[in-house]
Amino acid sequence: MASLHYKFAAMNSGKSTQLIQAHFNYCERGMTPYAMTPAIDDRFGVGVIAARVGLELKVDVFSPQSDLFAIVLSRHQATPLHVCIIDEAQFLTRAQVYQLARVVDELDIPVIAYGLKSDFRGELFEGAYHLLCLADKVEELKSICWCGSKAHMNARLAPDGTVLREGAQVEIGGNDRYVSLCRKHYLQGVALPQGQG
Repeated sequence: MASLHYKFAAMNSGKSTQLIQAHFNYCERGMTPYAMTPAIDDRFGVGVIAARVGLELKVDVFSPQSDLFAIVLSRHQATPLHVCIIDEAQFLTRAQVYQLARVVDELDIPVIAYGLKSDFRGELFEGAYHLLCLADKVEELKSICWCGSKAHMNARLAPDGTVLREGAQVEIGGNDRYVSLCRKHYLQGVALPQGQG
């Protein structure tokens, strides 16, 4: 029986590496995975999932208006799918999380969604909230702060390295704009060890 999986973590935890490896594993076994990423995340090109370790995967994109159930159903009718893999799942809408649940329940296709849980203000993303509500299996991937403690906060940085507390929820960026911090250093606003930065 298929399940809806939600794998979340702070930035720099290896989510993209794990996603690309999962996709490869299905292909290696002669199965057909189908992966998607939001069109808004074009840091490495539209429809490109890239890991910091150098791996890359070209996939289809979705927008907030996309009906993911209809897209997966159409693909599945053309070529039977064995899994649906979603990158940057925090950008899913409530409706899209429910559409993915239908993919699992009605098409019997497992869905693995990878993404952030909370934004730079420490608030849940819409997609994360509804995945936490509906997922059959939830797994936190580990990331570490500069101090060595578990990082689960995504701090947005100003150009001078100051930890920002206000602004739009979505601002696409990588290591140039964000750093993963433990709760203590996030709350203190300390993005780097003393003497660095």
